[in-house]
Amino acid sequence: MTILLYILLGIVGLIIVLAIIAPKSYDVSRSTVISRPKSEVFDYLRSLQKMDEWSPWAKKDPNMEKKFTGIEGEVGSMSYWNGNKEVGEGEQEIKNIIDGTRIESELRFLKPWKSTSDCYMDVDDEGDGKTKVTWGFSGKNKFPMSIFALFMSMDKMVGKDFEEGMQNLKSVLESDQ
Repeated sequence: MTILLYILLGIVGLIIVLAIIAPKSYDVSRSTVISRPKSEVFDYLRSLQKMDEWSPWAKKDPNMEKKFTGIEGEVGSMSYWNGNKEVGEGEQEIKNIIDGTRIESELRFLKPWKSTSDCYMDVDDEGDGKTKVTWGFSGKNKFPMSIFALFMSMDKMVGKDFEEGMQNLKSVLESDQ
């Protein structure tokens, strides 16, 4: 009986130690430079509907159900999606716009698991009609998911999708000149 008690205490102790050292948050981002003026790039990025033109997830399920509400390109506009297992179900709502500089959204994933993340698009003038775009998202790792974050990186899970999205965005905006 005492051996069982020691084993249980060891397991609980291990879980506590892992919870303490586990990353409490994540931030994944990727950038690209687009040969278009900052104002044009920013105006394009405000549109949640246009996001399907470059989003890597739109390509993973071209038949996903989509709904848009609110005034397109304004705070409060929202995109809802429900797709296959690769894209799941969720919604994105524009929460803040810093005109010409930054668009902040909230991503609410409903399936395959519930979570909320902050999403952002930063736009910087690089000169000579070029614009740097940084696309990212961040959030908190809640227990017990924080322990899993010790063994699987959010950057490794979605970083390639963000790279693909930035490449797609660059292609779409530079081919539309």
